[in-house]
Amino acid sequence: MQWLENKVIFITGAGEGIGKTLVSRFIEEGVVGIVAFDLIEDRLTALRDTYGDRVATVCGDVRNLDDNRKAVDLAISTYGRLDVFVGNAGVRDGRKRLEDMGEHELTTGFDDVFGINVKGYMIGTAAAREELAKNKGCVVLTLSTSSFYVGSGPIYTASKHAALGLMRALAHELAPDIRVNGVAPSGTPTSFADAESLLEPGADRTPARSGGPHTNILERQTEPEDHAAAYVLLASNQSAVMTGAVINTDAGRGITLASQR
Repeated sequence: MQWLENKVIFITGAGEGIGKTLVSRFIEEGVVGIVAFDLIEDRLTALRDTYGDRVATVCGDVRNLDDNRKAVDLAISTYGRLDVFVGNAGVRDGRKRLEDMGEHELTTGFDDVFGINVKGYMIGTAAAREELAKNKGCVVLTLSTSSFYVGSGPIYTASKHAALGLMRALAHELAPDIRVNGVAPSGTPTSFADAESLLEPGADRTPARSGGPHTNILERQTEPEDHAAAYVLLASNQSAVMTGAVINTDAGRGITLASQR
């Protein structure tokens, strides 16, 4: 059974990590098409080369309302409808402690992380809202174990707590026409980058890999594929009575900190 048959999905951060995996999984689940939104054109080119006309692409910044509107318009012009918005693009904060932050990190760094991790979700939902409502569609937001617990730097942790609050507020506001839910993955070794404004001058720009068997109580290496089924469920009609909910794909991270075992 294909759970997403006939759906059209707009996903941000689609070129790498969990987003890239979702593109593949959504296509397996029978979507009509996907609008893949990413900041890096080469990643989008690779998706088009792999999936052909099942994927339309927009290279843009999630903090830009016009870029998000362009993605929605592309969904309508290419596939005729929009059913699901997946807000997935995000950046980290380099695990910088407050005592180690200078003026630039406290201002520009904060604005960059919150702009992508929170504002990007709100703007994407705002751009997609009218089309989603026409089809009783839904929104799925990528949250984090940092939406509930402390483990990263204060900027990232605060942004993911804020994203959880945003998800709940939108679920309340957009009901009954649009459902809004979230997925909270644990540390997964993807190319999840730190905000440029929080990197030291001359620092290696190669994204650090996160996660590992030592970070969860199941003692297993979580991969992007491990989280995909939760998104499929929330994007499908199988979750028709779910809104304001979070699926924790965290390998037990919410039970206890791995460092406390």
